[in-house]
Amino acid sequence: MGWPLRMFQEEGYYFVTSRCFQGRLLLRPSQEVNEVVGGVLARAVLQSAGTVRLHAFTFASNHFHLLVWARGAALASFMQYLRANLSRKVGRLVDWSGSFWERRYSAEPVLDDTALVGRLRYVLAHGVKEGLVERSAEWPGLTCLPQLLGPARRLFRWFNWTKRWSKRGSTNMAAGTGRFAEEWAEPVELEVAPLPCWEGLGEEQKQRAVRGLVEEEEAVARARSKPVLGAQAVQAQHPHTRPERLKRSPRPMGHASTSQALRELREQYRAFVAAFRKAAAQWMQGDFSARFPPFSFPPRVQSVRAARPF
Repeated sequence: MGWPLRMFQEEGYYFVTSRCFQGRLLLRPSQEVNEVVGGVLARAVLQSAGTVRLHAFTFASNHFHLLVWARGAALASFMQYLRANLSRKVGRLVDWSGSFWERRYSAEPVLDDTALVGRLRYVLAHGVKEGLVERSAEWPGLTCLPQLLGPARRLFRWFNWTKRWSKRGSTNMAAGTGRFAEEWAEPVELEVAPLPCWEGLGEEQKQRAVRGLVEEEEAVARARSKPVLGAQAVQAQHPHTRPERLKRSPRPMGHASTSQALRELREQYRAFVAAFRKAAAQWMQGDFSARFPPFSFPPRVQSVRAARPF
C-alpha cells in the first residue's frame, strides 16, 4: 500500500513527527548527541533561507516533534536535509549504520491559534506525560523549553564534514582527527520564533504563558501517581535498544479547534487527491503538459529500453 499523498499549502503551520527505525533509542540524550542534533537543526533552518520557521521542538530517545511554519513545499527539502544529516551524524555517534528512520515523517496542518497552542503544550509535555521525568525542565534531551523561557537564540556547533573531506591527505590535518573534532566545528545559531498569537505579548507575558502550559501538564502527571524513570536512567539506556511495545495511533488529518475546520480540510484534501491522480494518469502516459496541483511532485517516469532481438 502506497503512502498517502502529501498536500502542502501556499504557506501554513505543521506539526511534524519522525520516529527512529523500529522505535530504537537512537536519539537517546547525551551531551554529544544534543550538540550534534542542535547543530543539524539550526543548519537546516538556515539552509531553508526563510521558507521554514521553527516555533517549537523536542527530541525524545526514539522520535522528535517540530512545530513549524513553512512556505509551499519547502518543508519537504527541509526535512530531507534534517533527517539525512541526523542519520549520518547521530548514527556515527551511536555506532549505527543501518536504516535510521522507521518511515517517512508525518506533517499535519495546524489550522488555528488554539490548535497551535495545543501542539506547543504537547511538545512541552514530553518526558512528563510518558513518566520519564517529573518536571519538563528535567528532560535531558534537546528541547525548546530553555529558549521559550530565556533568550530565543542559542548557539550550537555544526560539524562541517565537507570541509574535513576537502582536507583529506593534507599535511595540516592531524593524524586521527575525528569527524567531531573542533577543527570542523562551525558556530550556528538556532532561533525559536514566537507563536503568531503571542507576537503582541511582551517577553514576560510569553514566558508566563509557557510556564502555565508546563505547570498544567506536570499537575496532570502528578495526579496519576505513577513512578518516574528519571533523567539518569533515560541517559543510561543503550541507543540500540528496541522497545517491546510502541505506541501506535492513526495520524490525524490535521489539528484544529473546530470540527468544521477539519471537515473543510478533508474536503480540500479529497479535491487535491482527485486532481493529482488525474494529472498523474496523463503524465504516466507521456503527456508532460499535465497540470498538477500546486506544491505537489509529479511521479517519476522510468525510461523503458527497447528489448534487443536475439
